Amino acid sequence: MSLRLFVALEPPGPVRRQLKLLAAELRERGGRAAREVRWVLPEQIHLTLQFLGNAPEERLDDVKRAVAGAAAAAAPLALSARGAGGFPNARRPRVLWAGVEGEVEALAALARDLGARLAPLGFPPEERPFSPHLTLGRARDGAPGLAGALAALQDRALGAWRAEELVLFRSELSLAGARHEPLLRAPLGAGRA
Repeated sequence: MSLRLFVALEPPGPVRRQLKLLAAELRERGGRAAREVRWVLPEQIHLTLQFLGNAPEERLDDVKRAVAGAAAAAAPLALSARGAGGFPNARRPRVLWAGVEGEVEALAALARDLGARLAPLGFPPEERPFSPHLTLGRARDGAPGLAGALAALQDRALGAWRAEELVLFRSELSLAGARHEPLLRAPLGAGRA
């Protein structure tokens, strides 16, 4: 059996509530275009460091050790969420997101270390440059009608938090959407002197 896995940081409740309000405002401002978006439930929003995809169940213990090792070698991170944008661009976004600021260089270093630890297990790191964000929704064919809404909300402060654990999630897909189950919560900095 295989497990669909990813590694992420979770924003706390107050930030999730601000993200929920931001998504609601995007829906209101976006009108008809916003109906083409599959919105992420606030409790499912996370900051992905690496998506592993389908992993054989027998590799799970090795993956857990790699995640725990990367977490132990890193320090807790001061992060904040700010503004809205889209990938590949705001004019025709397929992914709507909230930006992440703060100790992003240390966050990128954590993502690189995690990738280096997972690569020997058959999970190569993402080839695209690391771009920290919190996904709010996805539009299959892009959503050009949301460009104005994204521009209007690009500087909205959404809250700060201290990220203190790295989470290995199992993602189960269904017609009702993805359900994420934490398989490991590894504290950041546990191995630092």
